Amino acid sequence: MTFSAAAYINPQRGGGCMIGGIYSEERCPVCGGKFVDNHINALICPKHPKCKADSLRVKFGNLYKRFKGYEQANRFLTGVRFKTDELTFDERDYKRDNPLGFSNMADKWLSYHSGEVRPGTRKNLISHIRHAKHYFNNRNVKDLQYGDFEDFLQSLTLSDKSKHNILSTIHNLYVWMKKRREILELPDFPEVVFELGYRRTVDKETQQRIIMEVARICPNKKVYLGIKWLSTYISIRPGELIKILEGNIDTANGYLYIPATDSKTEYKAIPLIPEDVEILKSIPGTFPATPFFRHIGGIKGCAEGSPFGIKYFYKWWVKACENLKIEGVDLYGGTRHSSVRALRKYRSPEEIKRAAMSETNKAFERYMGKDTDDDLRSVYRQSADVVSLPTAGTVPAPGKST
Repeated sequence: MTFSAAAYINPQRGGGCMIGGIYSEERCPVCGGKFVDNHINALICPKHPKCKADSLRVKFGNLYKRFKGYEQANRFLTGVRFKTDELTFDERDYKRDNPLGFSNMADKWLSYHSGEVRPGTRKNLISHIRHAKHYFNNRNVKDLQYGDFEDFLQSLTLSDKSKHNILSTIHNLYVWMKKRREILELPDFPEVVFELGYRRTVDKETQQRIIMEVARICPNKKVYLGIKWLSTYISIRPGELIKILEGNIDTANGYLYIPATDSKTEYKAIPLIPEDVEILKSIPGTFPATPFFRHIGGIKGCAEGSPFGIKYFYKWWVKACENLKIEGVDLYGGTRHSSVRALRKYRSPEEIKRAAMSETNKAFERYMGKDTDDDLRSVYRQSADVVSLPTAGTVPAPGKST
């Protein structure tokens, strides 16, 4: 918060006379008396005017600052009094621990929001702030203006999209500071214009060829099932999928409960299509707290029973693409975005948005062009039915595909 001039008015000295002055802890070497300000050029002993203090300090409210010369001390006192008159004085600007330093405020912001965003989002925020902290260090956040941010962007050897994302994070930091009254006004920010690139997608038939190749080459059939789900349930991301536990699967009612990645909800409920319910019923279950996507024995480098890593689906997707001579299609583009493109022929943008649970995701909308659980199941069924899939309750045997 900022400090008003009213807090520094001394009522005993009459209206408009502010407290604060120049003092010294030294004593007159002749009589031991206190030095006082002559309001001209020094702190002197009233009884021995030729005796002057060498070490000075300014006291202004709760603010203390030391000086070795009267001119510097008086200039500082005059400055803080002027800032008080114009209602811009902030005691924190002069504290040794620099509470309004950019790095200090950024760290505080990150610590306050640690549980409010997804782990992946938080990782990005930390990365963005790291760039800014390296450049601004602990400069006072109130001193940074448009030109400072523009110079910062020019110093980055990153893409325009990355610069945009970093600047957006800094803007969010400043909005938070304004809400807390750490600052009174938001500075102007530069605009970073960029054009989003497209992930390469494939048609549904090619997508299914890749998925069938995964089923053929990977001994662990849950890898096939997971990638199949990524292409069917366009609301699921790979990072969410690997966190599913046995207890998150409800075959009786036909739901998959995705553990929440933030503190706003407990889970995301995905209505399953009948064929996937049958596949799940055919898989022996275990304890509810056991990861569903876990490694089987006999695969080098994978401890039996341990959960899949974040890149495990991607690893097998790449191998399948290499076998089929398909280049430049990553897991996300080849599953989710390819399915969205295929669905445009059969479903409205609104239906696809609801099924994707991404109604506010502008990047996702680019793959669509210009609700009940049964409605969602219908969309997921359409996503799975564009080309034929394995018979319900089975996965393709090695060497075979549909």
